[in-house]
Amino acid sequence: MRVLVIEDDVEMAEAVADGLRRARMAVDVAYDGRGGLERAEQNDYDAIVLDRDLPGVHGDQVCAALVAAGNRARVLMLTAAGTSQDLVEGLAIGADDYLPKPFDFPVLVARIGALVRRAQPAIPPVLRHSGLMVDLARRRAYEGERTLELTPKEFGVLELLLASHGRTVSAEELLERVWDEFADPFTRTVTVTVSRLRAKLSDPSIIETVAGAGYRLRSA
Repeated sequence: MRVLVIEDDVEMAEAVADGLRRARMAVDVAYDGRGGLERAEQNDYDAIVLDRDLPGVHGDQVCAALVAAGNRARVLMLTAAGTSQDLVEGLAIGADDYLPKPFDFPVLVARIGALVRRAQPAIPPVLRHSGLMVDLARRRAYEGERTLELTPKEFGVLELLLASHGRTVSAEELLERVWDEFADPFTRTVTVTVSRLRAKLSDPSIIETVAGAGYRLRSA
């Protein structure tokens, strides 16, 4: 799951980003509306956490521009104002959810997860394949009764492979969806991460390499 945080308060932006990374999400940060729109145009995000009260390009304008461009990312709007009218206005301009500040961080994580699961096609809250299970709400992975101790990137790779239902996922797509904007596309980071993930599974061969195409889960 890849998330963009657009927040002009640097301390708040970094706190939110660090917390989401601890929840095994890949996170990019923009500190103003213009920078956020540029990143949203350049990268494929699952969700965007958008501060409504941005200076310069207001959060409402950012949200409207994302909707007009057909951006597929789900938008969760944050604001210091939490009245019913604010909520109605935020949803009316295209936000998918609305969360007033201050907020409980586990609630933010849960609501981002819920938004992404409602994407089209809908993603179930728990992904399963041949004894593997990824709980998207709790951000945990299991093999049978065993909890898999995965790094955020290993978790992201496994999550995307399970969500792809046997479709071959290219290394480029994994890099785009699981890593942040600072990932070097010319490194072997995807190959190394897949190798480490396989080493943590009792059946490493369940993750198949498709020559010249990428990776997929072996049919059950």
